[in-house]
Amino acid sequence: MEKKMKAVLIHKYGQKNIEMKNVSIPDISNDDVLVEIHAASINPVDFKIRDGKLRPLINYKMPLILGNDFSGTVIKAGKNITKFKAGDPVYGRPRKSRIGTFAEYIAVHEDDIALKPANLTFEEAAAVPLVGLTTFQAFHDILNLQPEDKILIQAGSGGIGTFAIQLAKEIGAYVATTASNAGKDLVERLGADKVINYREENFEEKLADYDYVYDTLGGDALVQSFKILKPGGKIVSISDVPNARFGKENNYPFWKTIAFRLISRKLTKLEKQYQVQYNFLFMKPSGEQLNKIRELIEAEKIKPLIDQIIPFEDTQKAMEYSESGRAKGKIVIKIK
Repeated sequence: MEKKMKAVLIHKYGQKNIEMKNVSIPDISNDDVLVEIHAASINPVDFKIRDGKLRPLINYKMPLILGNDFSGTVIKAGKNITKFKAGDPVYGRPRKSRIGTFAEYIAVHEDDIALKPANLTFEEAAAVPLVGLTTFQAFHDILNLQPEDKILIQAGSGGIGTFAIQLAKEIGAYVATTASNAGKDLVERLGADKVINYREENFEEKLADYDYVYDTLGGDALVQSFKILKPGGKIVSISDVPNARFGKENNYPFWKTIAFRLISRKLTKLEKQYQVQYNFLFMKPSGEQLNKIRELIEAEKIKPLIDQIIPFEDTQKAMEYSESGRAKGKIVIKIK
């Protein structure tokens, strides 16, 4: 096997122009598999990591290979591996301390991957892990979303939104979402029951008595979301700030939990004002949950939506396009 691989990396936080370099192929431990990556997807967390916005949660050593989910083929398995063997097609989201999927190879713990859905291409499969796990954990682990529950999913035509609408409808919930005119037909095809044109309407003036909000935008959109919930409702945000509850539940140091309490004071005040609960979600890798998502995909209950497949050498363009917010569905990088 070649000793070097191509990888896209940064040398410091805030480096907007990412670089493609030849670096060493990673070694694997006894609990790892080495995967030849065929495709990876772009996610908003990639920009946040690049720009240093996640440093309060995790501070990476430089240089850092970017990328948070992938699909590929197992090349080599560690001594303790029992679930996978060389040649297996897999998909996954490596644990946060070991990201780096914008590369030709990755060493990943066996608990963080699952067999690729048989009815998807590698490019389609790469679009799933991060958005799928994030949404699965939001709906099942935090909200306990049930049939007939009413949920607002922000930005329904984006990479997260297109998956979330499908999963919520599979559960049996009533789904409202925000989209532009260009995205309206798409989100309706996915099953959205009510679509708010965010360019012309304010969703907080159109919706009321909702059980849950899945916030993918943060900022003012999150603040306005409190207004549409019934007492006892819940918000899950993947885009705003962590709060003290998140710090305690995830065993962060006391001083960091206090810091989370301070930066989320405005949201805590809104919680009390509207008698609802705000939750911040920083998704955890889970091969077990990826297996459940694979079953839904193979049963054709969920299908990933891809806006564009972009060559590996154009990763910079892919990042810029994703940051523009124009994509309908996921942007995938074809690596091999």
